[in-house]
Amino acid sequence: MSLTLERRTFLMGAAASVGYAAITQPVRADAIVTDTDGISVGMVGIAASDGAQMPAYVAHINGPGPLPVVLVVQEVFGLHDYIRDICRRLAKFGYYAIAPDLYFRQGDATTITDMKALMALVGSVDDTQVKNDLDSAFAWMLANGGDPNRTAITGFCWGGRQTWLYAEQTPSLKAAAAWYGPLKAAKLPFQPHNPIDMVAKLKVPTLGLYGGKDGLNPMDDVEALRTALANGTSGSQIVVYPNAGHAFHADYRPDYIPTDAIDAWQKMLAWFKSHGVA
Repeated sequence: MSLTLERRTFLMGAAASVGYAAITQPVRADAIVTDTDGISVGMVGIAASDGAQMPAYVAHINGPGPLPVVLVVQEVFGLHDYIRDICRRLAKFGYYAIAPDLYFRQGDATTITDMKALMALVGSVDDTQVKNDLDSAFAWMLANGGDPNRTAITGFCWGGRQTWLYAEQTPSLKAAAAWYGPLKAAKLPFQPHNPIDMVAKLKVPTLGLYGGKDGLNPMDDVEALRTALANGTSGSQIVVYPNAGHAFHADYRPDYIPTDAIDAWQKMLAWFKSHGVA
C-alpha cells in the first residue's frame, strides 16, 4: 500500500496552535527539533464516536505500508510541539505515529498560562471519552496505512496515565510504554480509576518509565505497581532512574536529563521491537 498524507490543518482546539504550550515558557534553547526529511507530517481530522471532528498530528515515513502503528498520548499541556516532535522521531524509526488532540472539546490547553485554569480544563476531560477517542484514532490509522498486527501506545505525564488505562482496556495491543504517568492521583468524577486499580486486568506488556525523584509519583506507588505487575501475566516491567524527576524526557524543559532520556527512549524502542511492533 502506498501511503499519502494530506497536508492540511483543522483550525480547532490545540490543533490550531503552533509552538510549545504557553505555560511551559521559557523553552530550553537546545530543545530537540526533528526534521521532516524522508517523512510526511501534518494535521488530519478524525471522526470521533460522537460525531465530532477530532484533530490529530500524524507522521510516517515515505514509502509503502502497512506500517507499525504507535499512538502518542499528549502531556498535560496538550498537543504542542514536543508531542508533535515525538511523532516525527517515531516516524524516523519507521513507525506510523499519531497524536490526537484529546482536549479539543474542552479547549486549547496550549494557550493557558495559569496552572489552576489548566487543571480545571484537564479535570473536565472524561476518561471514557479519551478511551473512545483513542479507539477512533487507531481505527483511522488502520484505515490509512497502519498495520493492525503491529500496534502500540506511548504517553507522557497525563498521557502516561492514559497509556496504562488504555492498555488495561485494550488487550489487542502488542505493547505499551508509559512515561511517568500518575498512578494514584486524586479521583475525579470524570476520572474514577487509577492505573493501579485495574492492573490485574492488564494483558498488554507495558514498560513503565519513572524518575526516582518524581514528586508526582512517590516510589511507594511505583513499587506497589511493580508488585502488582509481578503477580500478573502481562510480562510488564518498571524502570526507575534514581536521579531523575518528573518529565525527565521533556527536552524543552529544565527537568530534562539527557542520559536518562536517551536510555529510556532506546529501552522503549527495544521493548516495541521485542514484542513484535517494529
